Amino acid sequence: MEPNNTRNTIAFVAAALAIMLVYQIAFLRPAEERRQAAAKVAAAHAQMVATTPLAAPPGSPVLLSRPQAMAQSPRTAIDTPQLTGSLALKGGRIDDLFFKSYRETVDPKSPPVELFRPEGAKQAYFADFGWTGKTNGPLPDAKTLWTQTDGGALSPTHPISLVWDNGQGLRFTRAISVDDQYLFTVIDTVANRGPGPVQLAPYGSVQRQEAPAPTLNAFEGATGAWDGKEVQRNFKDMKDKGVREGDTTGGWAGLTDKYWLSAFLFAPGDKAHVTYRASPVNDVTVYEANFVGAPQTVVAGGQASHTTRLFAGVKRVSVLEKYQRELDLPRFVYAVDWGMLWFLTKPIFWLLMLFNGWVGSIGIAILMLTLVRVIMTFPLYNKSFAAAAEMRKLQPEIEALKKKHPDDPAKVQQETMALYKERKLNPLAGCVPALVPIPIFLALSKVFTVSLELRHAPFGYIKDLSAPDPSSWANLFGLIPWNPATAPAIGAFLDGPLHIGVLAILYGFATWLSTSMSPQATTDPTQKMIFQLMPIVFAFFMAHFASGLLIYWVWSTTLSIVQQYIIMHRHKTPNPVDDLIARVRGLQTAKPA
Repeated sequence: MEPNNTRNTIAFVAAALAIMLVYQIAFLRPAEERRQAAAKVAAAHAQMVATTPLAAPPGSPVLLSRPQAMAQSPRTAIDTPQLTGSLALKGGRIDDLFFKSYRETVDPKSPPVELFRPEGAKQAYFADFGWTGKTNGPLPDAKTLWTQTDGGALSPTHPISLVWDNGQGLRFTRAISVDDQYLFTVIDTVANRGPGPVQLAPYGSVQRQEAPAPTLNAFEGATGAWDGKEVQRNFKDMKDKGVREGDTTGGWAGLTDKYWLSAFLFAPGDKAHVTYRASPVNDVTVYEANFVGAPQTVVAGGQASHTTRLFAGVKRVSVLEKYQRELDLPRFVYAVDWGMLWFLTKPIFWLLMLFNGWVGSIGIAILMLTLVRVIMTFPLYNKSFAAAAEMRKLQPEIEALKKKHPDDPAKVQQETMALYKERKLNPLAGCVPALVPIPIFLALSKVFTVSLELRHAPFGYIKDLSAPDPSSWANLFGLIPWNPATAPAIGAFLDGPLHIGVLAILYGFATWLSTSMSPQATTDPTQKMIFQLMPIVFAFFMAHFASGLLIYWVWSTTLSIVQQYIIMHRHKTPNPVDDLIARVRGLQTAKPA
């Protein structure tokens, strides 16, 4: 085996595998951030931050069922066009919330997606509000039982009011309203009927007990924009790196997973001290994003109010853009994890949504997007494929040089380069078509991972383009009514490493055909075998990617093959497509004697 060819083969295989593996381990996750020193605040404010009742521990080490946890408090129903659930009068929390328009699976009868879950249940998740400070009497907390002063459910047309008196001169009122989307507005008012002034600061907290199962290639954790800058910390770093805190004027802060977000939205000019932290409580890790507002002095006979806005909703781009525009929120649309390739990810998403709006199908929109990419890169591809066709015609002369100088690789290399110079060929030009689609593919993969608009999008027999192709060779691609995953002992392998569907097979075939139409890099049998096996390896590897990505890749490769075929015919270069057609025709015309 020649040293140059060996190095080239190793480099090719290493680069190809590295690209796929880097994607699989989520290389687009944000770079590790150093812990920043918290800004100093006024002494009174700092004292209130330190005494804020955050990270409320689970009420009991014994976990309750969801209905049992809900039964621990009287409740007021929540009913909007997008949300259903209830708030707990004990604590005045929003802790029971489901999305009406989103289901757990593609089955329309599956349960609705849950956002909030009451404390006491496993993986509780809720939003809390209140006041912090030092007074002669108690402040409302998780055990406070509020009284609803007006009956009925909370809805866009029916706000509700809660009231509680601490019995020592302070009367607290909480007015809660909700819009027809995902925004709750909570106005907390405290009236001081005592003999002297009190100093209080408003606070809000979103807490979830235990992190969700990690999602590949999607940011999940504490997120927000403080003073116009994104500040994020994933769940693992929240636990490992300790508290992240700072001051902001305006902005937003909360907790997110792949598709859903709960965040406090600060009005422009509002000052807040924001904290991200994870606290171990009763063998449970409580992840939290909270804020403490500016302190207010409430004189005797006076009152103070604070408005808190809570977004408890979906990370649908149109929804985020609406609130970002109407509430003057910096970078709220970046609650969607666009990744490091955002300059490609966002335009690709925009084009997909544009095409989907025209044709009403994400699958067809992918085909249209691929066609746009091919048209835009046509001149580059055309030049590269023409060079590749000429390189293929040059292969016999290169083989003759190797036979002429079997023991002198340097001489072969020298005369080969002279041939390239004489024919005005660039041996690297044929690599360009293989490199151009890669950043687009990575950006598209990000779109399919994090975009709620593509979740459960159907196309043909595929029910969810953001999920892997459900078809499998093990049940003859659906002809046998049997789920391979249920097979004893080997089910996990048939539905795991050995799973390969229609799209992956088409991808492998298209990759093999495209590779066969390119100039052969070597005549060494071992290297040839490696190159022949690569399409098979990649087919099994890609079978676990989103089916929408495979549709893009198969269609992109097919268009490239058509372009290569036309150019090779123009240059009168032999190609495997003609060979395959000739074999088929030979079989059809062959007759038994």
